[in-house]
Amino acid sequence: MFKGQYNGYLLGDRGYPCLPYLMTPYPEPEPGPQTRFNLAHSRTRAKVEMTIGILKSRFQCLRGLRVSPERACDIIVACVVLHNIATIRGESHPPCIEEDGPEEHRQILEANRDGRLLRDRICQNYFY
Repeated sequence: MFKGQYNGYLLGDRGYPCLPYLMTPYPEPEPGPQTRFNLAHSRTRAKVEMTIGILKSRFQCLRGLRVSPERACDIIVACVVLHNIATIRGESHPPCIEEDGPEEHRQILEANRDGRLLRDRICQNYFY
C-alpha cells in the first residue's frame, strides 16, 4: 500500500458504472456464480449501509459533512473510535434514521469495460 492508495474495492449499486475499483452487481445475472456474486454484493452493501446509518444516528455531525476530504476522514475516524468504545461498554445506539434519496446515483456509463472484466474474474475465482 502506497501513501493514499489502498487495496480493495468500493461497492456500488446499479446506478454506478462497473470500474476496476468500483464493483457493481450484474444487471441480469445468470444462474450460479453471477447470482451468488450479486447476493454477496447485496449482503455486504446492506451491512455497510446499516453501519453508516448507525454512525449517523449516533453522531449527527456525520450527516451532511461540509469539510475537506482530509478533515472529513479525521471526523469519521474519531466517530468510529468513539462508537467502538461505546459498543465495548455496552451502550445502545439510537435507532437508525432513514435518509431520503434515490438509490440510483448516476447513469451507467458506457466506457466501463475494464470493471466488468474484473468483476467477471472475481466471480470466476470466488463464486464457482
